[in-house]
Amino acid sequence: MAIAKISTYLMPKRESYPNNKTEWQLDPSRAVLLIHDMQRYFLNFYDAESELIKTVVNHLVQLRTWAHQNNVPVVYTAQPYEQPAADRALLNAMWGPGLPASTIDQQKIIDQLSPAEHDIVLTKWRYSAFKRSDLLERMQNWNRDQLIIGGVYAHIGCMVTAIEAFMSDIQPFLVGDAVADFSEEEHRLALKYVSSRCGQVIDTESVVGQVATGITRPWLEQKVQQLIEEDELDPEENLILYGLDSLRIMQFSSELKAQGINISFEELGRTPTLSNWWSLVDARQRIAG
Repeated sequence: MAIAKISTYLMPKRESYPNNKTEWQLDPSRAVLLIHDMQRYFLNFYDAESELIKTVVNHLVQLRTWAHQNNVPVVYTAQPYEQPAADRALLNAMWGPGLPASTIDQQKIIDQLSPAEHDIVLTKWRYSAFKRSDLLERMQNWNRDQLIIGGVYAHIGCMVTAIEAFMSDIQPFLVGDAVADFSEEEHRLALKYVSSRCGQVIDTESVVGQVATGITRPWLEQKVQQLIEEDELDPEENLILYGLDSLRIMQFSSELKAQGINISFEELGRTPTLSNWWSLVDARQRIAG
């Protein structure tokens, strides 16, 4: 059956959240922000003027701004408009034709959360954001092992993604006031399950109060991409093949020094790959820390 029109409800307050079983501490240098399925199609089942949706959107905007300011990668999921029956498979039995029965403009992420140029948008095929995507591989390449989750729907995709993150040794943080659901009961079900079985439940204010320190791998990748004007880089490929020259290596060494990381031109030039440069930076930061 298709999703029915969703009645509004009161957003659960932080003081009513269930107790977390773990005591994980969110660290911006380890985290990725996942904005889950905030597409027009899924939001249209709510009253757009409801305080619930206004709150969720406002909090996700705050989280995204915080992520950009603290070098936290931002990843979106979005179901495709075209979903062949073989790809949609059992979802048809559970939810009917879904988004493909709508119009193509409903596939878009809502305007308030339109992805920035450097954000990642993953095609979503199943409840979990990890299923049939390279989210896990990306997080491993970024050396990130914490996933902040917000979006819709809390007890379906958000919760199942948190479960799979946990099973992949990634600490999930479900942002209790940056998700929405079919009802308050199901919203609280997601908070209860995650807090007691696979992760931490946290609120927006607690997330945006965390400030990153040091250099992160996404920062390094962005700086290198700017140096050689390439959008996609193989982390193991020699950067000389992308057009990197000695002048730019010296420039990058100076930028690192400005961040308090002293790595010489000779060290950078010995093995000029993204992976090796990150290893050098990470090692220096660990010694300093």
